[in-house]
Amino acid sequence: MDRRSFIQSSAAALAGTAVPLFPMSAMAADEIVVGSIVDMSGGLDIYGKPMADCMTLAVEEQNAAGGLLGKKIRLATYDPQSNMQLYAQFAQQSALKDKSTVVMGGITSASREVIRPVLTRNKTLYFYNTQYEGGVCDRNTFCTGVTPGQTVAKLIPYAMKKWGKKVYVVAADYNYGQITSQWVKKFVQENGGSVASIDFFPLDVTNFGPTISKIEAAKPDMIVSALVGGAHISFYRQWAAAGLTKKIPLASTTFAGGNEHIVLSQAEADGFLISYNYFQNLDTPQNKAFKERFYKRFGADYPNITELAMGTYQGFKLWAEGVKKAGSLDREKMIAALETGISIDGPSGKVSLDPATHHCVLNVSIAEVRNKQLNIVETFQQQQPVDTSAVCNLVKNPKDNQQYVIKV
Repeated sequence: MDRRSFIQSSAAALAGTAVPLFPMSAMAADEIVVGSIVDMSGGLDIYGKPMADCMTLAVEEQNAAGGLLGKKIRLATYDPQSNMQLYAQFAQQSALKDKSTVVMGGITSASREVIRPVLTRNKTLYFYNTQYEGGVCDRNTFCTGVTPGQTVAKLIPYAMKKWGKKVYVVAADYNYGQITSQWVKKFVQENGGSVASIDFFPLDVTNFGPTISKIEAAKPDMIVSALVGGAHISFYRQWAAAGLTKKIPLASTTFAGGNEHIVLSQAEADGFLISYNYFQNLDTPQNKAFKERFYKRFGADYPNITELAMGTYQGFKLWAEGVKKAGSLDREKMIAALETGISIDGPSGKVSLDPATHHCVLNVSIAEVRNKQLNIVETFQQQQPVDTSAVCNLVKNPKDNQQYVIKV
């Protein structure tokens, strides 16, 4: 299967699935149940399928190494089909019926905010492993993906120095896009620029014609996109069809997270700038070894390994290190172990859990899209979750349980 076919068929492959992909059963004495809830169908499947595959690999590797605490790990996977109601249902089932030791999942911030209270209420540990808008402060929750204080803080000044100071923002109309656009505005202003406009779009919007005309009339130096999901790919195609790709450059906080750079043509995406923790072409021995294992497991023609997929793999590895250190599956003991500053030497580099915020300290890179490849142009070592740490301290306030939102 070629890369385009793989991505386009991911929704169809699992369409109609409204039940867990593995049969549920009470936890056996010799197994540890890990719940996984990610969209493998619906509009967000472009993100979820690679995440599910990386979770499968992580569990298989752990079991091949003897499991944890002398027990094998059973992965209980659910496909919520990009439906928030199913997220709530499956989080409940994973906690109560499967008796999962930990649940990892959620892609959008909306899905995370559906899962998080369900698992907190049921005292089930939760790992959210994707890049997001930051600010979650919850002792039961570990957010292992990058936040705007790590990526947007580097991407915006780099792009402004390259292209100019007048910025136009287009973003998905839910908490990720709304909050991230405020972080973009903050870093634009701090670097001496201005934001011409911020336009929001529901996830099912596919017609961007009026907005493209509005952007062209505003004459910005650059666009920043925080668009999300399969429908929003239409923006990039319509932007190129209007002849604007070569006139007004684009940076994005989300592009390529669903392998959009492979789906789109070279002419539609060349020159876009993005920033993530992981890029497949990172030149490290750990990444080279990981890619060999991954492609042996899933096939040499597998599409690009995404940021979100790597986040899932590294999130599982961090949790596993926590279990080893705790020597127990007791939730409080696992949290205490994870709060010791535990770290892994992952494919993206060193990844450490910050005890105060339950977020990660990790490397961040900026990459440019060229000929369907993500070419790294600069890397920043060991970036702190400074945005979340400015408002969250679970060491001092362990009962804190909210998401803090930036005000610009």
